[in-house]
Amino acid sequence: MTARIVRHLPAVWVLLLIVPTLWAGENQKPAAKEGESPSSKQAGAEPWLRPDPAALKRWQDMRFGMFIHWGPVSLTGHEIGWSRGAQTPVDQYDNLYKKFNPTKFSADEWVAVAKAAGMKYMVLTTKHHDGFCLWDTKQTEYNIMNSPFGRDVTKELAEACQRGGMAFGTYHSVCDWHHPDFPLTSPGGKVRREKSDIAAYRRYLRAQVTELITNYGPFHSMWFDVPQEFDRTEGSENVRLCRTLQPDILVNNRAGGGVGDYGTPEQRVGGFDIERPWETCMTICRQWSWKPDDKMKTLPECLQTLIRTAGGDGNLLFNVGPMPTGEIEPRQVERLKEMGAWLAKYGESIYGTRGGPFKPAKHVVCTRKGNTVYLHIFAWPEEVLALPALPAKIVKSSLLTGGEATVKQTEAGIEINVAKSDRQEIDTIVALELDKPAIGIAPIAVSSLGQSLAEGKKATASNVYQKNMHYAGAMAVDGDEQTRWATDASTGPCFLEVDLGKPETFDRAMIDECVEFGVRVKAFELQFKDGEEWKTFYSGKGIGEQLEVKFEPVTARFVRLNITDGQGGPTIFEFQLFAPALRKTVP
Repeated sequence: MTARIVRHLPAVWVLLLIVPTLWAGENQKPAAKEGESPSSKQAGAEPWLRPDPAALKRWQDMRFGMFIHWGPVSLTGHEIGWSRGAQTPVDQYDNLYKKFNPTKFSADEWVAVAKAAGMKYMVLTTKHHDGFCLWDTKQTEYNIMNSPFGRDVTKELAEACQRGGMAFGTYHSVCDWHHPDFPLTSPGGKVRREKSDIAAYRRYLRAQVTELITNYGPFHSMWFDVPQEFDRTEGSENVRLCRTLQPDILVNNRAGGGVGDYGTPEQRVGGFDIERPWETCMTICRQWSWKPDDKMKTLPECLQTLIRTAGGDGNLLFNVGPMPTGEIEPRQVERLKEMGAWLAKYGESIYGTRGGPFKPAKHVVCTRKGNTVYLHIFAWPEEVLALPALPAKIVKSSLLTGGEATVKQTEAGIEINVAKSDRQEIDTIVALELDKPAIGIAPIAVSSLGQSLAEGKKATASNVYQKNMHYAGAMAVDGDEQTRWATDASTGPCFLEVDLGKPETFDRAMIDECVEFGVRVKAFELQFKDGEEWKTFYSGKGIGEQLEVKFEPVTARFVRLNITDGQGGPTIFEFQLFAPALRKTVP
């Protein structure tokens, strides 16, 4: 069957024409007052951009959800959407649905797997960039009902989630590289069509969104993606439509122009942020859709990703790519069940929590709920874990993972000792009960070496990857272990220069190189500026992950990490300097 697009649906357009008038009354509100933030002014002018507070809290409290990328592309083992016109010729890709017959698909089984993993919500790719629809849409025949399978996957999964008490949401690509009216097409949405009609495509997109929310909702969220050709104005209209159809629905920040209720860092844990909600989307393997023998994350990687996400005050939307049979790969199911077993024991430290007050560090992450602070300890840099002072009294402590913890609190800070026999390989959890609510405590930075003198200071670099400021030198001194200073692939020797603002004395440094694709720093120097001359005070042959170096105290304002032998574009997550400090001990 040749897929065709249905371009006219009068009943839907009546609704879409009515949508703008539904907010007319609220649009008559007075202008924002002096002192209001840009976001509050924006929401005042466009009230539909304000999320329902109760819905937002419910979503944040759930913390852990299942993302599902699936479709006929699973027959090839290549990536959904992106392989169209790349690994798989367009004509071949677009006809995969004629062979798609996942007879072992069971919506109830998918929900059971998600529940066994401790997940509280689910998001299904109802339509990816390839344009194929996993529901009985009336807008195009390029959908699951015209495959040999012929069943409405979205309907079955929505109903199974309702039966299983799991929140359900949909992923819906704003771009559509299959649709003849969308201006861009495959491969990768980089080819512009000779003829297109973006106005007609907008109507198509919004008719489909209307179908989904009206016929398959309520949803906890509408998860838009890749809003090519859709600017902020169009993004706002997408959000307005969703809110009109379901006032308490949440919308992510990919509707167009960055509008939306929460951020969506992809394939990385987001940075600590208690002001703007966010959700990391990440794959359990490497590819979003199913790939045979794809490398799967270890249990420590999976759990520590979840814990770090919660500690940064975000949610984790963890992706599985079901097989062409309709089943979730057994080894992925087992890994998810392992995560669920851990959450069954220690979920109180994840669900319903907020990140902080201690900001995430390499060795420790913190969550909080009520009067309790949960310390998730991944590593012990010293025999005693030292934390900065906490502006609250610790009235009780316990070791959730079993055993005893010795906790000493002074005006200078907190010291925690746990016997080696009671330390857990993945996560040792210490619960601290305070004499007041933990949520009101301002965020506190943590380092295994103390407070960095370089964090947040001005930094410049000799080379920045594609001159993109997201990889600027400042990224290596921002205290965020997920950002980095990166250089172009052809870069060898290079340097990072930090201005401490005033002369500071330091005797230790921590350098964390990104080594995902190999160690690229073969030799380096640490230098300080003396007048117009740069003097070397430390030399090393390589960096690697989290290198800590000690040297005789140096007093200087300007410091340089000088990479004298680099290959293939050195990349540095963090470069931090620390003042001399006496080692603390606990009896």
